[in-house]
Formats: sequence, C-alpha cells, structure tokens
Amino acid sequence: MGKYDWSGYLTVAEMVQKAGLKLHVSLCFHTSRQPKIPLPKWVMQIGESQPSIFFTDRTGQHYQECLSLAVDDLTVLNGKTPIQVYQDFCENFKSAFSTFMGSTITGLSMGLGPDGELRYPSHRKPAKSGTITGVGEFQCYDINMLKLLKQHAEANGNPLWGLGGPHDAPTYDQSPNSNSFFKDHGGSWESPYGDFFLSWYSSQLISHGNRLLSLISSIFSDTAVNVYGKVPLMHSWYKTRAHPSELTAGFYNTASRDGYEAVAKMFARNSCKIILPGMDLSDEHQPRESLSSPELLLAQIRKACRKHGVEVSGQKLASGAPGGFEQIKKNMLGENMIDLFTFQRMGAHFFSPGHFPSFTEFVRSLRQPELHSDDLPAKEEEATESIHTSSDPNIHMQAA
Repeated sequence: MGKYDWSGYLTVAEMVQKAGLKLHVSLCFHTSRQPKIPLPKWVMQIGESQPSIFFTDRTGQHYQECLSLAVDDLTVLNGKTPIQVYQDFCENFKSAFSTFMGSTITGLSMGLGPDGELRYPSHRKPAKSGTITGVGEFQCYDINMLKLLKQHAEANGNPLWGLGGPHDAPTYDQSPNSNSFFKDHGGSWESPYGDFFLSWYSSQLISHGNRLLSLISSIFSDTAVNVYGKVPLMHSWYKTRAHPSELTAGFYNTASRDGYEAVAKMFARNSCKIILPGMDLSDEHQPRESLSSPELLLAQIRKACRKHGVEVSGQKLASGAPGGFEQIKKNMLGENMIDLFTFQRMGAHFFSPGHFPSFTEFVRSLRQPELHSDDLPAKEEEATESIHTSSDPNIHMQAA
C-alpha cells in the first residue's frame, strides 16, 4: 500500500469553494466502467493469488469489480482487513479535507458494493437495449461465503443446506420460470429451505452495510457533513410473487414479505440518508414482458424509510429515461419531498443541445413555473409579464 495523494482533489475543492458552491463526495471502493477505473493495482495483485477475495457465482466466475462482503473482517489485504483499509482511507480523507468539512463539503456517500450500491453483483453485465433483464444469479460461491453458509446451516441443524446456493435457480439472463426456484406457485423460494437461504443471504448484505455505515458515521460524527448510502432499484419482475431480481441482489422482498424494513432500520441506526436511483423511471415505459414496476418498488422503499425516519435523496439514471423529467418532478414534490437530487453525469451529453435546454426548463419549472422576461426572445419581451412563484428552499439540485 502506498500513500494517499489528494492534491488534484484538493484543487477541485478549492475551486468549488471560491465559486461558492457545495461538494457531495463519493468514497468509492469499487471499479468504474465509464470512465474505466480499476481497483488499485496492489489489490488486484492479491486477487491473482487469492481469488476468493472476490464474489463468485456457481460456475466459478469471479467478479473483480469489488471485494466480497465475506472478507470484511478477514486479514486478506497485506495483513489488514478491508474494514481497516476503508477506515484508514476515510480518516486520511477527513484529515486532508478538514478545512472544507461542513462548509464546502456537505455530503458524503459511502460505497457499499458494486457501483457503490448496497447489493450483490447479481447482474454481471447491463441488459442490452431492447432485451428483458434476466433474474440474475446468487453470489455465494466464494470460499468465504460458502464457509459462512456452512456454519449457518449447521447451527440450524440442517448441514446439507450449507453446501451451496439453490440448485434450481435460473442463470443470469433467464426468466423466473426457466427453472423451479422462482416460480410464482410452488417455487422453492417458498419452501423451508428457500426461507433459510434467502434469510441468510439478505442478512449478510445488511450486516455488511451496517459495518460500513457505522464506520463512516463514527468517523464523521464530529462534522456537519451528512452521510449517505445508495440502495438500488431492482424493479424487474416486481409484479411476480417472488421478486427474483431483488432476491438475487440480496433483498428478501416478496409479495408476502417486506425486505426493505430491515434495510431502513439499518440506515436509521447509523443516522444515514438513503440515495435511491431511478427516480426518472415510470411503469409505462417498461417492457410489459419484464413485469417491472419501478414506481411501486420506489413507493415501497420510501414507505419503509418514512416509517423509520430515514431521509431519502434521489438520483437520475446515467442513461436517462423517456419522460424522465416529468417523472422526477413527480417524485420530488408534494408528499414525496426530498432535499437532494443528483443528475448523472455532467459530461458532453449533459450539455448537448438535445439535452441541456430540457434540463434548464425542468429546473425552472421547479422554482419558476413560467419563464422570466429576460429569458424570452426580444420580440416577446414587451408583451410578456413575468410571473414568479416562491419555491421550497429545501430542494437542492446537483449534477455529478
């Protein structure tokens, strides 16, 4: 392990401070596909000799974009545990940016897994355009996950249940009915074994999230910085009874069980806010065959958050969605009031002629229903009366 070099980031923080703006910082412990940013070289070198530090599927394929949650407390990183490495990183960051904390830097997002989200990497590749997202696969086959499963099965008096994940679950791109585990009626997910496995699988994810959020909350507890974690919107197959995409991602949420109560409790316990992506998605633009419902899933998660006093922040998908701006507005105002919304990403597309005018119109619509006369063409200025409606000062917009 080398030394931390924050020089470039400190320069950005100074620029933001001079401009009178605010920073929301994401502390990431996963790779980025675009732009392509791998895990640190020294971590990958350890992974070459110890591939069990990565999540593994039932065919033995390793997911090398983040570490398996099963190694959180194992000394697999040159004599340190991942939790110790994360702690060192966060404390070093806090020290280096101490003059910006609570003033320029007002929010911190803690990376919790793949793409920074609290989930298993159940879908290894994004679904191709025009195709239906499959159910994904359980990620419990690295040596350390199997060891935990074996211990749990033996403690429950069923050692044979600890030999691996469900044998009758579909593969990544298959539909729920491709095998028997996720079938709506008579599926193994409703059997005693199914309940045993899904309870264990989801509890491991929540425990992982609790370890990381409790870590960052304790480190930054003496600052005026808000701490966030991201929970994914696994909305495909939501209208089935089994909710397979959520189950493989680690959320034991079905037609007969609320899997987000435990998640909300964990966030509340650590005084953290939840970031929910996909607030630009609507049911009407989802493929009918996917039995998807981003709107119903979002409502369910928000209900659990309200019950446990967890504040929700929103996020737009990087790729955008048809009718996205109107759907975002629907999810931001009225009873759905949120205090922060992030637009991804602030690049060439964001400022393109085909997108930026729509974005500016959307922002104005939140704070000013009609255009100010200064923003209208000259020939219309004299005939137009400016109308300004006061807006809620608690809504904050940001681009990332």
